[in-house]
Amino acid sequence: MKMHSKHVLPIAALTLVTVQTGCVTDPNSPGLEYMPDMYRSAAVEAYVDYGMDEYAFGWAEQAEQRLVQSARKPVTGTIPFNPEAKAFVMPYPYPNTPVGYEAAGAELQSPLATTQAHIEEGKAIYTQMCTQCHGEKGEGDGALSRNGHIQGIPSYSAKLKDLPVGKMYHTLTYGKGLMGSHASQLDQRDRWLVIEYIKVLQNGGTMPEFDEAGNAVEPAAAGAEATAMNS
Repeated sequence: MKMHSKHVLPIAALTLVTVQTGCVTDPNSPGLEYMPDMYRSAAVEAYVDYGMDEYAFGWAEQAEQRLVQSARKPVTGTIPFNPEAKAFVMPYPYPNTPVGYEAAGAELQSPLATTQAHIEEGKAIYTQMCTQCHGEKGEGDGALSRNGHIQGIPSYSAKLKDLPVGKMYHTLTYGKGLMGSHASQLDQRDRWLVIEYIKVLQNGGTMPEFDEAGNAVEPAAAGAEATAMNS
């Protein structure tokens, strides 16, 4: 089958026009595409204004527009991000090993301030989650201990009096000995709240002094107190 010469020229011309119009100088452009929206999903970037149509306004105008941030005010009822909450969402950096346990005890500190509100929140969680073993006063005489199911739970005001907060948090996260992990029951903030109340139990149940704002007042050092009395 032979193609007539009068058909060859229009086809060649159409091919040349298609190639020329399909080639562009922009290295990020795929060139001329037939109905690209049918198979190519446009990538939508956060905080970028896509309101200008490139076919109506041109590629240059749209490219300039995409450099302009278009963040809008959040809708009514949106919960704002709390920068202080980032302390409770970061991955726990210490491994579940004896070395990790000791490192947490030496380095890890609570991100919570010692306040009356935090202690009361911690007490509520402790009452619900911990008294079955540790007892209401932290003496290791909870129901499971009295019934003989678990023996030898140490007292917070005696053997565990000087236990660092980092070791407490590590134990709540991974578990230790007969105590299992509480990471699935208590989120990071709740674990630190419990520790705020356990510090009270380490002090024999005596609450610290608070100022009018509810913040714990640090007791004066013995040397400073003697100096003040003699001055």
